Amino acid sequence: MSTAHTASAHRRRRAAVPIAGPIAGHLRGIVLRWLEQAGTLIAISLEGLRKTWAIRRWWGEYLEQCWFIARVTTLPVMLIALPLGGTIALQVGQIVRQLGAEAGTGATVVQALVTQVAPVAAALLISGAGGSAITSDIGSRRIRDELDALEVMGINPVHRLVTPRLWAAATVGALLCSLIILAGVVGGFFFNVVREGVTPGSYFDGATSLLHLSDLLITLFKAWVFGLIAASVSCWKGMTCRLGPSGVGRAVNEAAVIGAMLVFAANYVISTLAYSLFPPRI
Repeated sequence: MSTAHTASAHRRRRAAVPIAGPIAGHLRGIVLRWLEQAGTLIAISLEGLRKTWAIRRWWGEYLEQCWFIARVTTLPVMLIALPLGGTIALQVGQIVRQLGAEAGTGATVVQALVTQVAPVAAALLISGAGGSAITSDIGSRRIRDELDALEVMGINPVHRLVTPRLWAAATVGALLCSLIILAGVVGGFFFNVVREGVTPGSYFDGATSLLHLSDLLITLFKAWVFGLIAASVSCWKGMTCRLGPSGVGRAVNEAAVIGAMLVFAANYVISTLAYSLFPPRI
């Protein structure tokens, strides 16, 4: 009986080997492909930042990209920030009213907007609107062999195309973050003061009670970093997309998704470090 059981177990192990082998190989291939893509992303980003000090070479392209990214993201920012601030204020107002602390509505709304909502929203808009245009532009240049032509002329395409777009996205990200904060505070003021009956003095007094200079500086730093991340992913996908229109379209979609994922991950890391270095004060 034991001999038959041993033979049966041996046959099951032999049958499992052909199944486990392809699965392990497939997983190994996925991990290696992810590591290779991450290495390419980091290499392109660092190479783009390496020529930061040669500002005379990319100053004109930088201004042009700043104007382009701001032009395609300003209106969506306004359309999102006003109702977003109002929605936060409305939800918070319903909760604090039950607790009898209506004066704390402004503090809660502004604190949430400044520390978390504004930089992430700005980065997502840059990744979705500006980043899509960056990916499609560089991807179109790739399928037309313009990147190879730049290399033939002795021009590094990363220095020519990536560096100005990185700094343009970072600059516009900080500006959009400030605009989102302003529009969100206005939206929260309308819903709390006009609709809910909170006095303007209580709203603004609460808004300034919890907010400190360190919060604003950390928020602008986060928006700057998130802009760099969104532009890095967009440039990377554009420079490594598959040839053909379908490859460019797929790269645009992948850049938006990967950029959003990295922004949320970076937001968690920076927020954790910020709360460790600068604990919230009441």
